Amino acid sequence: MSVSSKIARRLIPFLMLCYFVAYLDRVNFGFAALTFKADLGLSDAVFGLGAGIFFAGYFIFEVPSNILLEKVGARIWIARIMFIWGVVSAAMAFVGGEMSFYVVRFLLGVAEAGFFPGIILYLTYWYTSAERTKIVGLFMTAIPLSSVVGAPLSSWILGIFTGIGGLKGWQWLFIIEALPAIILSSVTYFYLTDKPAEATWLTPEERERVIGHLTAETASREAIHKYTLGAARAN
Repeated sequence: MSVSSKIARRLIPFLMLCYFVAYLDRVNFGFAALTFKADLGLSDAVFGLGAGIFFAGYFIFEVPSNILLEKVGARIWIARIMFIWGVVSAAMAFVGGEMSFYVVRFLLGVAEAGFFPGIILYLTYWYTSAERTKIVGLFMTAIPLSSVVGAPLSSWILGIFTGIGGLKGWQWLFIIEALPAIILSSVTYFYLTDKPAEATWLTPEERERVIGHLTAETASREAIHKYTLGAARAN
């Protein structure tokens, strides 16, 4: 087995599971809308704005989140992202009107902002650019899987849990489908390895090989960037 395959077997299934859970939150929002709007008296315009506010928070905090991931470490930062987005997602069950809806949706966007770009950055610690094309494609297959599984799961929760504990079906939907993110946050903290140099599940020779390939690519890229127009004319 190649080192790249060994790394993929260790990291990609778990990262796919985490991304699956992230998209599950988005799938359940659409299903909750079937009764959510009517119970809270929200118009289509309010609901649409609330859906869009999520992406405003997401857009604003994407880059700052990745800067912090680089400083803090992927293991801690991704675990933090998942825990907070799980808590905020569950809080959707308790919105009471238009303003609280807007606030929670914006905070959910902020909470999730660093996850996808953070994972892409994290993969650069393990794979060269040539290898990442295939790996990122594999990772993103979690999106269609979340729709395939999320749709019947959301329908089942809405049908079975309505009225239990005095809560609506859409409230249970937000609570139940937030739990995997919260649980996986603690698993992430213990399971992920920040960088190849810390990967005890690789042999010393494998760690050196991965680090060597990445270092060589970085050096090559920096050499290209330092090749000025003047130097090109001289040659």
